[in-house]
Amino acid sequence: MPVLYLGHGAPPLADDPTWTGQLAGWSATLPRPTAILMVSAHWEQAPLTLGATSTVPLTYDFWGFPERYYQVRYAAPGAPDLAAKVRRLVGSAYPTRDEPERGLDHGAYVPLVEMYPDADVPVLQISMPTLDPRRLFEVGRLLAPLREEGVLIVGSGFLTHNLSCVDFGAGVDAPPASFMTEFDDWAARALDAGDVDGLLDFAHRAPAPRLAHPRSEHFAPLFVSLGAAEDTVAEHRTPVDGFWYGLSKRSVQFD
Repeated sequence: MPVLYLGHGAPPLADDPTWTGQLAGWSATLPRPTAILMVSAHWEQAPLTLGATSTVPLTYDFWGFPERYYQVRYAAPGAPDLAAKVRRLVGSAYPTRDEPERGLDHGAYVPLVEMYPDADVPVLQISMPTLDPRRLFEVGRLLAPLREEGVLIVGSGFLTHNLSCVDFGAGVDAPPASFMTEFDDWAARALDAGDVDGLLDFAHRAPAPRLAHPRSEHFAPLFVSLGAAEDTVAEHRTPVDGFWYGLSKRSVQFD
């Protein structure tokens, strides 16, 4: 299976026909997965923690939005067999724990609603046990064998993420700040070159990294995806690019 890194927007992504259409069109080109393993920017927890392996309510980890965003449902099957494989693959290097009542957060379910709207593919979400790029890359390497079993590994974040620069009143097509476009361009060129070391060392090599990412949690899922696709990073495609309220929604598929 391919490995994905995608921008998940926010709950209002559902109101953007362009972006929802891009995600739906993307998933239509993918082989049907046996299960989906999600790594979202919105779950940092150590040790590496496995979420629900049965169908439980979603985690609405956002505040101040209209009520209709809290009425979204996504009752995908759990993936207990996948959970057992994850424990086995990473257990020798990273301790794991279970949190069986934790449902998918919006970094997981918002894109899945658009990509797999029938909610008929089993989904497991795991936490990021750290934000250290090289450790997350190693987690991805350990998980890579799942690809051969039909598992779609998805890192879900945002290629740039600085909400202090977002004016939601300016519309989805608001022009991005220059540091957002510079970071996006740098990341695109690093991906095209297969420069994994540069991407992992973004804090020192990227332009204005602390402006594009005051915290790195939305960039960090990329490191898991890079690890899972270590040998094919340069052989990627970009099904989604552009900006949304000034944030880069660049999303990539590693084959």
